[in-house]
Amino acid sequence: MVPAVAQCVPLRRPGERPDAFSRVFSAIGTYVNLRGADRYPSLIRKYEPKPIRIFLQDGSNDLNIYAGDWWKANETMERALVFAGYEVNHVWGEGGHNGQHGTALFPQAMRWLWKDYPKPVAKGISKNQFLSDILVENTEWELVGEGYTFTEGTATNAQGEVFFQDIPTSKTYKIDLNGKLTTLNIDAKRASGTAFGPDGKRYTVAGGSKQILSYDANGKEAIVADSITGNDITVAKNGNIYLTSPDGREKPSKLYLIRPNGEKVVVDEGLKFANGLCLSPDQTQLYVTESASHWVWVYQIQADGKLAYKQRFGWLHVRDIDENAWSDGLKCDRDGRIYVTSLTGIQVLDQLGRVNAILPTPKTKGQVSNLCFGGKDFDTMYITCHDKVFKRKFKVPGVNAFEVPVKPKAPRL
Repeated sequence: MVPAVAQCVPLRRPGERPDAFSRVFSAIGTYVNLRGADRYPSLIRKYEPKPIRIFLQDGSNDLNIYAGDWWKANETMERALVFAGYEVNHVWGEGGHNGQHGTALFPQAMRWLWKDYPKPVAKGISKNQFLSDILVENTEWELVGEGYTFTEGTATNAQGEVFFQDIPTSKTYKIDLNGKLTTLNIDAKRASGTAFGPDGKRYTVAGGSKQILSYDANGKEAIVADSITGNDITVAKNGNIYLTSPDGREKPSKLYLIRPNGEKVVVDEGLKFANGLCLSPDQTQLYVTESASHWVWVYQIQADGKLAYKQRFGWLHVRDIDENAWSDGLKCDRDGRIYVTSLTGIQVLDQLGRVNAILPTPKTKGQVSNLCFGGKDFDTMYITCHDKVFKRKFKVPGVNAFEVPVKPKAPRL
């Protein structure tokens, strides 16, 4: 293994590939507002920590220009790394923006970075309260299944069994409470979004037939709505169905309300690729991801089921290589946190729409597309990641729209 030596944003490569790069030497590191490098300290505070060890160097006479103050930015970076639980060492000097001090320190830095080789670098414990509140210590993502074409449509029934779709093959899979994975003997008609209703039925958005379908406990299929295209679906306790209907990336999307009597009502249009949606725990609000931007939108649900007071709610982080977050499925836990799948992983928002934590997801052919909370106590998160499905135990249970709505504690500022 070769140490990563950098003078500009050194955490990018180790952060993205901790399996290959886990020891970092940063000399006069650039963490100011050049190509967005000033965002890194904030992101590090939010991310679940990775197994990386860092040695920092800078001098008090480093650059102080239009883009920022290198010296203060390095101090900010060091404090962020300590907060996030990383093993960090640093030597500050009085030098300027040159390699003299870093070169002199190089042997010392290498001895410290490689002090216990070949023992791997351990992952630290973050001081981020959100991460402490939701993650079980010493747990990682576990593989549930693989070899699929494109997985989506995670949903949990009242028993805690988990269902997901492989859209191109029109197959539906079930994970029982013992972890056994089976394939349902049905043609899912290229189903994507999936949700369970208060009647115990499983509802799907069948893209192949342009229908909303339901399945009872015996697998009997029924048409809920015909001649309708959609992506994701959620079913409220009162039986109202909400549906996102994107029409490509360029055309405005529609949101549908399908009442229990089958009536279809367009309740909003205009989002750029409206994708995932879910209800707040008390079912007074609807959250919708706008994939072709970095926003999660929120609507207030009216007494007649229609939507009002549409507004931008959650500002999602975007990777350097992307123009938008490409958010997809999302779910809430019973404390009101909102878990949003995106290109950066799972971004966890508080009730005020602020991203407090980011959970990296396993490397696969594509991004994480959807999630749900399953298992006997609904405290195991299942995620679909293109050709694979993973699970992970959490401290908090998810909330189910088919249950009686619950009011979380008021959010704290």
